[in-house]
Amino acid sequence: MPKKTMMSWSTGKDSAWALYQLLRDPRHHVAGLFCTVNKAFSRTAMHAVRIELLQQQATSMGLPLDIIEIPYPCSNVEYEVIMQEFVIDIKSRGVECFAFGDLFLEDIRDYRIEKLKGADIEPVFPLWDQPTRRLSMDMIAGGLEAVITCVDPKQLDGDFVGRIYNEKLLDLLPASIDPCGENGEFHSFVFNAPMFANKIDITVGEKVERDGFVFADIMPVHA
Repeated sequence: MPKKTMMSWSTGKDSAWALYQLLRDPRHHVAGLFCTVNKAFSRTAMHAVRIELLQQQATSMGLPLDIIEIPYPCSNVEYEVIMQEFVIDIKSRGVECFAFGDLFLEDIRDYRIEKLKGADIEPVFPLWDQPTRRLSMDMIAGGLEAVITCVDPKQLDGDFVGRIYNEKLLDLLPASIDPCGENGEFHSFVFNAPMFANKIDITVGEKVERDGFVFADIMPVHA
């Protein structure tokens, strides 16, 4: 019997590709997505994607979406209380696993395992320890299309924000930058993927620097 599994969704390429692998894994039944949203700005945490675009992704994949609102600013204690309440709700729905798009950061993986241990929910890491250069190429070759929404200018030139994540961009990345941005160098928004029923039409709007990061306002294009 496949395990009822929820995907931790960031709107970005790693969670999208992890979900794609999960959907093809007979050991799991994907019951939906969950995503944290900054209540003050009505955007996803860190990636700063508009809620409308987050919802369009879920609709295109035909998956239920749980939006978890967090305050701004949000302490780690507040965050953990909010997530504990969500886990209690999820358990009542019969969910057995949470899946994450983490690649190689041991401390983050250990944190997730520790926090779910008491909840009796199994953490799943479909992309864990895959070489990120090859993984990035596999994503692009596999039909995943994404745009860079956020850049940490302490690690990568802010001019990369708003660019399409493709082979050309990978070739331009400095050698010190992980091709998947796993060290927080950049974050992305996926507007097309193999499990999408339709491509999401977007345009890149204003670029701003806030809280030490450079963001591009990715906007939906309405017909």
